[in-house]
Amino acid sequence: MSLLIIQIPCFNEEETLPLTVADLPKTIPGVDKVEWLIIDDGSSDRTVEVARELGVHHLVQFPTNRGLAAAFRAGIDACLRLGADYIVNTDGDNQYPGGSIPELAAPVVAGDADVVIGDRQTSRIAHFSWIKKRLQTLGSWVVRVVSQTQVPDATSGFRCWSREAAMRLNLVNQYTYTLETIIQQGHGRLTISSVPITTNAKLRESRLFKSIRSYVSRSATVILRSYLLYRPFRTFMTMGGIIFSVGLAIGGRFVWYWANGQGGGKIQSLILAAALLIIGVQLAITAMLADLVSANRKLSEETLVRLRRLEASQPPADNDLPTISLQQ
Repeated sequence: MSLLIIQIPCFNEEETLPLTVADLPKTIPGVDKVEWLIIDDGSSDRTVEVARELGVHHLVQFPTNRGLAAAFRAGIDACLRLGADYIVNTDGDNQYPGGSIPELAAPVVAGDADVVIGDRQTSRIAHFSWIKKRLQTLGSWVVRVVSQTQVPDATSGFRCWSREAAMRLNLVNQYTYTLETIIQQGHGRLTISSVPITTNAKLRESRLFKSIRSYVSRSATVILRSYLLYRPFRTFMTMGGIIFSVGLAIGGRFVWYWANGQGGGKIQSLILAAALLIIGVQLAITAMLADLVSANRKLSEETLVRLRRLEASQPPADNDLPTISLQQ
């Protein structure tokens, strides 16, 4: 019997959660059973009580707020342990239309994709400012280049994973899951596709970032760090090669002047060339060391996948926190 679990990370969503849950499908073509899971990220309002009143099937609860990335990770782990064959992630603020979940899940259920991401078509979202639309477009383009994928909306949290793809998720950053998971799964050669979706009316401001500047800087850090994590040798070797070549050119220029008896006034060029050559060599050594670390990381990730398979094969006990069953 195939099982699809819809997970919803929540932080103080007592007002919007009823709208989100009311729109969730109870049946999906190709799936035998659909269940809902709420991840309460240390809410101080009635989010947990509302979830129980709405009859959600499972709850993962944090005593304090740990952030979106931690909530997402906990939800994925809980879904796998509950035996989910497919996992859909949506938001508790009712941004994404629950009625689009069957369309979102269809390619994964059919076996045509490992991951499907809902494309909000951000250029058409009325409540997005001009600068936010431009930044979303630019950011998605950067992620496509870095991840070697064709995802049009990289920051969309409306996603569906197969069980195997979910087992291979391995977040490092503590900020958000949207960018890093695309880069990770793109380099993991998983099949990622997109489906166009609409968005519901805005009900509240985003809690993920305080300003556009903060969002850009943190997102850029996540993208750079993720790329270095999966392409360290190419990155450092390219940088080292460029710097070494510049140093070699400057050093050659000094040698030419020195050979013609004019090297006395060019000592600064010699010093700069030596510094650049040393930096280039150091970056090349860093590239080789980083490649060894990357190889070790791949082995660790494979070990993690096998461990998750082992854990997921064992049904959770009734008192096995943080997963709490709300319905029998």
